[in-house]
Amino acid sequence: MTNFMEHLEVGRVGELLAQKILKSQNFKIIETNFRMTFGEIDIIAKDTKKTLRFIEVKTLKISGGGQGIIPENNLTKSKLSKLQKICQFYSNKYPDLVDENSGWQIDLIALEIDDRGELINSRFYENIF
Repeated sequence: MTNFMEHLEVGRVGELLAQKILKSQNFKIIETNFRMTFGEIDIIAKDTKKTLRFIEVKTLKISGGGQGIIPENNLTKSKLSKLQKICQFYSNKYPDLVDENSGWQIDLIALEIDDRGELINSRFYENIF
């Protein structure tokens, strides 16, 4: 149970850090943790060009060096497929959020944090699908 709770806490810390990163780049956060039976979107935002952005956040707590594991490894083909499906659903459900010129895209923010929840490293991958 401790590992599960720790996993949820690491994920929540990562999502809050990702929101700060996005806000610092003038993104407008529309919604967080949008859930359906077939998946979840961590962050839904609009960038300065009005593109609707669906952002997956992968966070890894690094203790004692990290042993070569990176958060990106946790985005599997299956997860990406589910993510595409829910993003398509969301954009169809809320067409007024999709700008006719800029559309929508899926991004990934990969974060590494320390034992205190402090950011060590971040990588922002745009339009991953």
